[in-house]
Amino acid sequence: MSEPISALNHARFDGIADIAEIGLQGMITLRGDLAARAVKSAATKATGAAMPGANAISTKDDSGLCWMSPDELLVLCPYAAVPEVLAQLQTALAGSHALAVNVSDARAVFRVSGPAAREVLAKLCPVDLSPAEFEPGTIRRTRLAQVPAAFWMVDNETFQLVCFRSVAQYVFDLLCVAAQPNSEVGVF
Repeated sequence: MSEPISALNHARFDGIADIAEIGLQGMITLRGDLAARAVKSAATKATGAAMPGANAISTKDDSGLCWMSPDELLVLCPYAAVPEVLAQLQTALAGSHALAVNVSDARAVFRVSGPAAREVLAKLCPVDLSPAEFEPGTIRRTRLAQVPAAFWMVDNETFQLVCFRSVAQYVFDLLCVAAQPNSEVGVF
C-alpha cells in the first residue's frame, strides 16, 4: 500500500513572506443545522474546540472547527485521526439530518507567514485584511485570484490557507509571485 503524500510534498518559498505547503491535514466537512444541539455536541466533543461563531475558527491543540457557512463546519484534526473522528461524528449524528465526509485528500493546506503575510494575501483576495477587520481566529471563504479558498489567522503574522488539491500548484505559484522579494506595497 502506498503512503499518502501532500499535494506539493512540502514545497516552500521564501520572499517577503514565507510560503509553505504544510503537508497532510485531517479535514472533515460537517453539514447540518449548526444551531442543533446534536451537531454542536458532536463537533465540540470530536475536537475539544468550542463551537465557532460566523466567520470564526476555534482550535484546541491540533484540532479545530472552522465556520464555513450557516450550515457547514470544516473539522480539523490530525490526518491519522480522521477515521476515528469521522466514526465518532457519524455515531453521534445518527438519526440527525447531518452529513460528515472526509475531505482530507481533496485539499491542500498552505501557511503564509511573516510581517508581510497580510500584504501577500491582500494582493490576491477581495477581503479587508486590515488588522482592525481580520485578526487571529477570523476565517474567510473567498477567492484567491481565480480559485476558491479559505484562510484564517493562526497568529498576528501567520495565515493558514486551504484550497482544492487540484489547484495546489496554481495557488502555490500565485502566493510565490505575490511574495516576491522587494514587492512590498506597504499597506499594512
